[in-house]
Amino acid sequence: MLKNYLKIALRNLWRNKGFSAITILGLAIGLATCLLITLFVTDELSYDQYNKKADRIYRIDADFLVNGNAFLERYAPSQFGPVLVQNYPQVENYVRFTQQGKILVKKGTTTLIEQNASFADSSLFDVFTLPMISGNPKTALTQPNSMVLSERMAIKYFNSTDVVGKTLITDNVNNYIITGVIKDVPDQAHLHFDFIRAISELQDSRNASWMADNYATYVLLRPGTTEQMLNGYLKEATKKYMEGPLKAMTGSNLAELEKSGGHFGYVTIPLTKIHLHSPLASEVEPSGNVQYVYIFIIVGIIILLIACVNFMNLSTARSAGRSKEVGVRKVLGSQRSSLILQFLSESMLTSLFALVLAIGIALALLPFLNQLSGKHITVQLSAITWLLPLLLVIGIVVGLLAGSYPAFFLSGFEPMKVLKGRLTTGFKGSWLRNSLVVFQFASAILLIVGTLVINNQLSYIRNKKLGYNREQVLVLQNTASLWIHALPFKNEVLQLPGVEAGTMTGSLPTDIAMNTSIYSKDAARSAGQVMGLHDWYVDADFIPTMGMQMASGRNFSPQMPSDTFALLINETAANQLGFKDLDNKYLYEGSKPLKVIGVVKDFNVGSLRNKIPPLIIRLGEYRNSMAFRVHTSNLQGLIAQIKSKYESQDKMEGQPFVYSFMDDDFNKLYQAEQRTGKIFISFAVLAIFIASLGIFGLITYAAEQRTKEIGIRKVLGSSVTGIVALLSKDFLKLVFLAIVIATPLAWYMMNKWLQDFAYRVQISWTVFALAALIAIVITMATISYRAIKAAMANPVSSLKAE
Repeated sequence: MLKNYLKIALRNLWRNKGFSAITILGLAIGLATCLLITLFVTDELSYDQYNKKADRIYRIDADFLVNGNAFLERYAPSQFGPVLVQNYPQVENYVRFTQQGKILVKKGTTTLIEQNASFADSSLFDVFTLPMISGNPKTALTQPNSMVLSERMAIKYFNSTDVVGKTLITDNVNNYIITGVIKDVPDQAHLHFDFIRAISELQDSRNASWMADNYATYVLLRPGTTEQMLNGYLKEATKKYMEGPLKAMTGSNLAELEKSGGHFGYVTIPLTKIHLHSPLASEVEPSGNVQYVYIFIIVGIIILLIACVNFMNLSTARSAGRSKEVGVRKVLGSQRSSLILQFLSESMLTSLFALVLAIGIALALLPFLNQLSGKHITVQLSAITWLLPLLLVIGIVVGLLAGSYPAFFLSGFEPMKVLKGRLTTGFKGSWLRNSLVVFQFASAILLIVGTLVINNQLSYIRNKKLGYNREQVLVLQNTASLWIHALPFKNEVLQLPGVEAGTMTGSLPTDIAMNTSIYSKDAARSAGQVMGLHDWYVDADFIPTMGMQMASGRNFSPQMPSDTFALLINETAANQLGFKDLDNKYLYEGSKPLKVIGVVKDFNVGSLRNKIPPLIIRLGEYRNSMAFRVHTSNLQGLIAQIKSKYESQDKMEGQPFVYSFMDDDFNKLYQAEQRTGKIFISFAVLAIFIASLGIFGLITYAAEQRTKEIGIRKVLGSSVTGIVALLSKDFLKLVFLAIVIATPLAWYMMNKWLQDFAYRVQISWTVFALAALIAIVITMATISYRAIKAAMANPVSSLKAE
């Protein structure tokens, strides 16, 4: 019996090749998109799951609000981890990290800049799952000047992983003994380790001060201990060890601070939530966003539903063509259950064909998805064990759901009415089919609006006046190695034709991480007068080089030695400090007075997701980086000249010359949004394409059902334009209804997405008008070909049978 069902199903699919191709292709694209989104979402949700104890690891973050200044960072005092383990048995272990970032490593006569370098406690291997290829994890980081390498770094520098006991020179002066090699950390990790040095060599790792947050601290809880319990321990330890120093520093204890609307404490975040849920803008590596995961899940479901809607619409649309078949079968004794099984078998067969095609499409598009998302998603053997059964289940469920209504609808025809030709099957007659078409286009319009809003926000970010000029600014990143030669090098570069200005600075507006220090409006540190403010150290050329403007006062002057004890503030800081003028205005760092000599007009720092922070700018010779404003038609020639001067400095031969442009650094802050926008556009195009396939199938069906009507209208004098309008108006009504439904929903969802940005666009009515226009144009373009073909057909061919 089943063999007979399948044989009939195959014949019917082959007999209606056009409809079958549209149905299978639309469903395959929907399933392929769903598969790609599943791979993307699974990758995002799997971050840090490689750790066997991941469910018991938490990071401690600082969360302060003192006198109106908020501070949320991934740091804690150096003593916090040891105290927790000592005083609370439920805390099994801890590990601290610091200075995650770049490192200079010598290879032969060349020095390379490497990423993912950090200092860590020897307990690292007890907390995190980092399998060692060689070396002893118990002793690898117990001694100063010991270093553990990742597998790929060991091969890069020694062509082997058997390197325990060998030496690496870092930062031009430090010799490290290799004490271990670990397997490479998986891509799905919020921290990657390539060079791990013993934290014991850092003096401040033994610092007893509780008011210096310098270490990223992770704790491992014993089984059964909850995050709520850990937060209680943090609160107790904060009160016990930090209330006294807090009172001395700010003039307020914890209760007084809370009474004034502030707070001072530490919060936890589970390891597995850091990638998607961290509220921090200064994570070591770019974070994901759980909202994007939810958005893509919804988009995947919508696209799959659109494909299923196509399936149902096209199947029910073909019902008139098979009505006589159903009537004859029933007259000859077929039961309704047999007809339902027949039509469900056709639906299942179509779904399985689509599933096979979907797997091929997904594998072909996976490299494209990786390129858009910046990931390295692969279909691993371990994933196939659950992915293939899942796909098979999805295919069966989709086949049953999408084919259930057509099966029950077709099998319910009354044989007498069918055989007498009294079955009503017009396009207008099916409210369900019309509702499904409305759903398709409402979903497509929702995706179009989302695409337009995301693009508008990214365009706003690119074009917003930031308070500084990021164009034509060349940033040199390895200038700390110049040491005492930094200032002479800067002056030499300034003499080159095409270099307009230059600065030597410890901070730039495109930096994410910022240092925070405690300042007071009076020397006594009275209650309410102490604030934690971001501070930058720059030279006197910083403001003009960045194209910033002074709101009042003056910039630093090399001719005024007293400026060493002076500072600039931005407008936000001036407002929070209540400085309406600069007459005798001072801030105190401890007991040292610093005169405020100028107010810089506000400029954006880091990402536009964050508001402009209160900022203090101080004079100092920090050589972390240099920035030069350039204007030349031969940019590469100028860069070559700067590189030559850099390498000609004493002891700089073989040092890496690393540069970037500030506008590129700025754009990197929004890589997640840019990638999301591109992926969103791709999915929106797929959704529109699937919907268009369905509309094409339905207009083909409508034209076939009204062939004789069209012939009669042409004989009676109707024009081609009139007949095209006749066939189009029913679809356009449904599109207009979809626009009415989708518009408020799209506004709500995209307005909520924009709330993540401190500086954002307003959603204009033109976005919805453009989305509606696109939907109408796509509908008309899809309909026009088939409608015009039907309108231009010879009426004799359609009427000769009457």
